[in-house]
Amino acid sequence: MEKKPHFVRREFLPREVPPISLALLLAVVLLLNALLYLYLNKFYSSLGRAETDPGLCPFGHFKFGALKNCSPWLSCEAINREVRKLKCVGEGAVKKVFLSEWKEKKVVLSQLTNSELKEDFLHGLKMLKALQSKHVVRLLGYCEQQFTILTEYHPLGSLRGLNETLHIPKYKGMNTWHRRLMLAIDYVGVIRYLHSSPLGTLVMCDSNDLDKVLSQYLLTSDFHVLVNDLDALPLVNRSAGRLVKCGHRELRGEFVAPEQRWPYGEDVPFEDDLMPPYDEKTDIWKIPDVSNFFLGHVEGSDIVRLHLFDIHAACKKKDPAERPTAQEVLDTYRKVLTLLIREAAMPGTREML
Repeated sequence: MEKKPHFVRREFLPREVPPISLALLLAVVLLLNALLYLYLNKFYSSLGRAETDPGLCPFGHFKFGALKNCSPWLSCEAINREVRKLKCVGEGAVKKVFLSEWKEKKVVLSQLTNSELKEDFLHGLKMLKALQSKHVVRLLGYCEQQFTILTEYHPLGSLRGLNETLHIPKYKGMNTWHRRLMLAIDYVGVIRYLHSSPLGTLVMCDSNDLDKVLSQYLLTSDFHVLVNDLDALPLVNRSAGRLVKCGHRELRGEFVAPEQRWPYGEDVPFEDDLMPPYDEKTDIWKIPDVSNFFLGHVEGSDIVRLHLFDIHAACKKKDPAERPTAQEVLDTYRKVLTLLIREAAMPGTREML
């Protein structure tokens, strides 16, 4: 009679991990956290560097590129003698912009084109002089008599070309949720700086649609955001009861804040004198739409949007008083970046555990 094979049931006990392996794993975890800490510390140090005194020069001076010493802002005489126009690269309602050359360095020369808007031009110059910081394009010189301003040149141009720039092979490595969120942080940092500037609370009025907003900012070669156009920055002064209005025409569309739209319905014709003024919270309303452009549609951007959902919902509150401050938005953006970087670093660690 044939014997049936007997199967012996074995109990598999959990394998004990040698102490040396645990110690090695712990060391790896600690090293990853240390590297993450150093990275974030470096990142926040760069965010928190001095708001004023770009290039560590005193007021009225500048240095950029390979220049080691600070130079005084160029005068009318120096601009006329040393700056050479190369070509026109842009023209708006107020000024024409020329790519130019100064001491074999590319610079930007802006000149007034409409004499009726000279007050806007001079206001922009006043703001540019007073707000020199890491958030603002660097002023190199000016000539009030000739309505001329000289600024640093940034070859990547305005933020309108961001997506095209990120598809250039040289910059494809920058096209990540992480880098795009850092650009959004830069942008919100500019708004926060304007709302707490040395001059007081300033409102970014040249922002009636997304394209207009993007045209006001430059993308630097090291992928930071600078505000470039400061012609329309009215001052809010609550203690004096002073609010602002962005222009004298009716504003329409969902991009502008509700308080910027005509409140009396279609049956009542628009009259500037009847339009109520408003404050800097109009800038907060627009942050989610601008940030949505920054984030784009790369891998991971939807996860970022999910984490920013609550702060963006708060930015879109109909009552301006219920919207967060720019500082609160900036703090939230930074926390989300820290959280997502940590989460991106930890999955490999959890697998090892």
